[in-house]
Amino acid sequence: MAPALTPAELTLLGLIVEKPRHGYELEEVITARGMREWTEIGFSSIYYLLGKLRDRGLIGEAGPPAGGRTTGRKVFAATGEGRRACAEAAERAVAEPHPVFPALLVGLANQPVIPPGRLRAAVEQRAAALAERHRDVRAAADAQPDLPGFVRAIFEYTLAQLAAERAWLSAYRASLDGTSIPGED
Repeated sequence: MAPALTPAELTLLGLIVEKPRHGYELEEVITARGMREWTEIGFSSIYYLLGKLRDRGLIGEAGPPAGGRTTGRKVFAATGEGRRACAEAAERAVAEPHPVFPALLVGLANQPVIPPGRLRAAVEQRAAALAERHRDVRAAADAQPDLPGFVRAIFEYTLAQLAAERAWLSAYRASLDGTSIPGED
């Protein structure tokens, strides 16, 4: 049995199944779709991951673009095996819940060692960062009104997760000092 695809491998393979792409185009799509909000793919790791997918026979080099002109960049396309592996891994990813390991929970588990004033400052810093991230994701989604439904769903899921954390954080902040904070919701 072939080893399971990592989330980063599945992400790149899925983008290549959508259409043949070269590494720089993958970077552009990852950035435009806000994929770094939910996957750990750095620009420098794209080519490493492409090599792994190629070595496993899941992608191969595609021919030159229509018109025969080439930029010198290798364009990769999914193989039949790559399409099958992508579909199976994507179906499992949708169907099976997976645990997440947010650093926030580790911090909360160690909250007693944080002086109260510093804890409050850290919570305020997190609230500001979440608000900024929510604005950025919303702006990225709104800047691309013609996104396919599945991409729109990714943006909406991310926004819902951020909204849920912001709501939890608002209640937690209030519990720290017994007061609610106006304008948080």
